[in-house]
Amino acid sequence: MLIGLSIVFNFLISKEVAKGKQPFLVVGIGFNLLILFFYKYVDFLIFNVNVIADASIAYLDWALPLGISFYTFQQIAYLVDLNRGIASKTNFFSYGLFVSFFPQLIAGPIVHHKEMMPQIRNPLLTQVNYQNLSKGFFILMMGLAKKIILADTFGIIANNGYANIELLGSQEAWITSLAYSLQLYFDFSGYSSMAIGLGLLFNIQLPQNFNSPYRSVTIQEFWRNWHITLSRFLRDYIYIPLGGNKMGPGRTNVNLMVTFLLGGIWHGAGWTFVIWGFLHGGALVIHRYWKNSGKALPKIPSILITFLFVNITWVFFRADNLQDATDLLVAMFDFSKTAPRDFYLVSNLYNSPIWAAGVLLLFLPNDMQLGNQIQPTLKYGVMTVLLFVLNLIFLNSIVQNDFLYFDF
Repeated sequence: MLIGLSIVFNFLISKEVAKGKQPFLVVGIGFNLLILFFYKYVDFLIFNVNVIADASIAYLDWALPLGISFYTFQQIAYLVDLNRGIASKTNFFSYGLFVSFFPQLIAGPIVHHKEMMPQIRNPLLTQVNYQNLSKGFFILMMGLAKKIILADTFGIIANNGYANIELLGSQEAWITSLAYSLQLYFDFSGYSSMAIGLGLLFNIQLPQNFNSPYRSVTIQEFWRNWHITLSRFLRDYIYIPLGGNKMGPGRTNVNLMVTFLLGGIWHGAGWTFVIWGFLHGGALVIHRYWKNSGKALPKIPSILITFLFVNITWVFFRADNLQDATDLLVAMFDFSKTAPRDFYLVSNLYNSPIWAAGVLLLFLPNDMQLGNQIQPTLKYGVMTVLLFVLNLIFLNSIVQNDFLYFDF
C-alpha cells in the first residue's frame, strides 16, 4: 500500500519537476524523507527526548515496511536528476516497474534510472535469452548458497556469541566478531547476487553490488567494493552536492564525515549506527592524509589492517546497544580473559568446515566474476546442478533464516 502511494505521488511530482518547477523538487524530497523518518526514526527521536527531558512520550512502534530505504533513495535520485536535466520523463508503467522491480525491491541493489529505463523499453525484453537464463540461474544459485549455507551458519556462531558476551574470553570474542563480519558479507552479497540472477531471468541487468570487499587494500577501496550502489548514491547525492573535494582539505574532511554519518543513520536508528558511520568517515579522512603523504604499506599488511578496522567497527553495527558493543570490544582486547570450559562446547564457535569454506571463498573469484565467465560447457553445467542440489539439502535442514538487510 505504502509503496503504491509513494510511486503515484513521486510520479505526479516528477511531471512538475521535469517542467523546471523547483518548489516541486523540494516538496518531493521532503515528502520522501518525512515518510522515511516517521517509519524508521521517530521512535529513536522519542527515545532521546525521553532520556534528555526525563519524559515518557509513547513510542509509535510502527512496523518498518520492507524496502522503504531502497525505494525512497531511488525515487529521490530520480527527482534530483530530472531537476538537473540528466534524466528523462517516462510513462507511469515504466516508472512503476523501475521502482517496484521485485528482485531488488526489498534489499537492493539501489538501481539508477539510467540503468533501468533503457532496459525496460528494450523491445527484446520479452524474448527468451538463453545466455541470460543460464548466467542468471547460476548467479542465483551462487547467491542462495552464500545465504543459506554460509551466512546462516556464521549467523548461528555470531548470535551465540552476542547473546553471551559476558561469558566470552578474548579468543571467543574475536571469533564472534569475525563470524558476524562473514555473516553480514555473505548475507547481503548473497541477496544481491540472487537479485542480479533473478533480474537476468527477466533480461534485466542489475548493477553489481559487491566486489570482494574484504580483499580491499584501503578503506577507500573497501567502500568502492562494499554495497557499491549505496556508496554511489552517497557520493552523487550527498558528498558531491556538499562540495566533494573541490573546496579545500578542511571542507573535504567535513563533507566525508557528514556523508558517512548520514550513511550510518541510513542503516538504522540508533547511536551504534551513528558511531559506526563516524568511525568510517574518520578512517577515510585519515586515509586521505596518509595517501597525500606519499607513504605506502605492502599489499598484504594493508589488506589485514583494512579488514581489522572493518571487523572492529562491525561490532557497533551488530550490537544491540552501546553497552554490548563496549563489552565485546573489551573482551576482544582483554587477552587474559578466558571463557568457561563448557561454553564453547555448546556455542558452535569452532565450526571448522564453515570457517574453512568462508575464508577460502574470500580469496577465490567471486560469483559475479564466475557468472561473467559462464559458458554452455559441461563444467558450468555440473557446477550449477551441484549448487542446486546443495541448496535444496540446506533449505530442508535450515535452522536460521534471517535476511539481515531486511532491517535496513
